Amino acid sequence: MSPVVAFTVANEPLSEELAALFREHSRLVYRTALYVTRRTEDAEDVVQGVFLHLVRRGVPNGLRDNPKGYLYRAAVNLSLTVVKSRTRRTSAEQAQAKWSDASDHRASPETELQERLARAIPTLSPRAVEMLVLRYEHDFSEKEIARLLGTSRAVVAVTLFRARARLKKLLRTTSGDES
Repeated sequence: MSPVVAFTVANEPLSEELAALFREHSRLVYRTALYVTRRTEDAEDVVQGVFLHLVRRGVPNGLRDNPKGYLYRAAVNLSLTVVKSRTRRTSAEQAQAKWSDASDHRASPETELQERLARAIPTLSPRAVEMLVLRYEHDFSEKEIARLLGTSRAVVAVTLFRARARLKKLLRTTSGDES
């Protein structure tokens, strides 16, 4: 007889249904959160937050109907909340960070681009972020994204096009190239 593994989130036990959902989808939630937050600690907090919410509130019908889509959306939304709250530092802290970064070393162009992208993504709508992450992090096709999110392929194509255009504009603006 194999041992029973008890899953817990924040020291609260998961029902068998939630434990199965955790086993099947926690990696998707983590990868999604990591893509949006860019920090492993934040991604781990998002995974815990998503499943803790389910432990405390129960399993909604939307989760039973489309678990992958529901958990994916929950991961994106909570990740965006984490990123937005992280960026609400005081102006003094921001000035201090810029001063110390400038005096310590010059960041590589790739690092600067990643930082600008991390600041730009939360300015997009949650729906656009969902589609971008599915397309470019999880390598889903437009058809797969449409099926997962319950929309049409045309809506996915237009949303991705607009999100990419907005990101390009934001990245040009933050790099000082306003042409």
